[in-house]
Amino acid sequence: MKDPYAKRVRSEGTPLIDGEKVTFVWKGKHAPLLTGDFSDWERGLPIELERAGRNTWHHTIELPGDAYIEYSFIDRNDPEKRYPDPYNKRLVYNGIGDYNNYFYMPNGSPSSFVQKTKGAQRGVVTRYSVDTWGLVNGKARSIYLYQPPVTEPSSLLLVWDGLDYLRRARLPVIVDNLIAQKRLRPVALAMVHNGAGARTAEYGCSEGTLAFILHKVLPLAQEHLLLIDVKAQPGSYGVMGASMGGLMALYTALRLPMIFGKVLSQSGAFNLGFHDTVVFDLAESFTPKSAKIWMDVGLYDFQILLAANRRIRRQLDEKKFQLSYREYPAGHNYTAWRNDLGYGLEWLFGR
Repeated sequence: MKDPYAKRVRSEGTPLIDGEKVTFVWKGKHAPLLTGDFSDWERGLPIELERAGRNTWHHTIELPGDAYIEYSFIDRNDPEKRYPDPYNKRLVYNGIGDYNNYFYMPNGSPSSFVQKTKGAQRGVVTRYSVDTWGLVNGKARSIYLYQPPVTEPSSLLLVWDGLDYLRRARLPVIVDNLIAQKRLRPVALAMVHNGAGARTAEYGCSEGTLAFILHKVLPLAQEHLLLIDVKAQPGSYGVMGASMGGLMALYTALRLPMIFGKVLSQSGAFNLGFHDTVVFDLAESFTPKSAKIWMDVGLYDFQILLAANRRIRRQLDEKKFQLSYREYPAGHNYTAWRNDLGYGLEWLFGR
């Protein structure tokens, strides 16, 4: 049987894209399984490749024309063992699981805000280490403060998983560019590193974590950054995060609304397995005033997580929160969050 893909694979690499059809190709005597954003990763069923020729296997799916997708081939006897696609050199470590191959569909592209704009003034990032007082994991915790390139007081945005947003999402660069383009009012950042193995406990609606913010992080930010007086302007600060951090962002605002009146939640993990977190109860009893909430989540995110985002979106709408909700064609990873981040920042802090 003749290989129908040999010429195209050599010239184009993989996957092969024809409009909205995407074909994954594997060459070898035996085929591994295929998994990715489109199959819900380990939460779904891996995909069997079909024979397309001697020592050639394939599988075709349809995707939106602007999708960003991560995928991998896995050993059929050991799902933990991954094989990079030998005909796709694009690899990314997404901060969630492992190295994955990735691609953009023809109408998709990386965010234009993540590259440093020539001539744009840049803010300053400074690292601090603070005593945890035993409120969160470890004896000390790294905090990264970003002062925007302005001399007037700014709002503060508290960032969960701060080191990941600093390095993987390039958050200060995005803020610099949005400020330079006059699309964003200047905003300062307090990027809080997570507790590694204790991250789930710290971000699972933890009062200890809130106490750490109130007693250690906010005083540090107020000492070293030029900030709006939140007592004079209640609710003028914002809080953001992704996945468990997205859950903790909404929880923080529901518990401390006089400080944090703006929320940016990306792929919020509002339930843990099939257990709903307390944010559903808090949102039900909360009386929204000036709070603003931006939520985004991938159409190819973990399906149980996508369903929870849709449920809490309906609840927040019914309670008349000022809410913007967006679903985009990507999965659960920092590239997807980085690409969508500018929209949320502009909606919350735009001019």
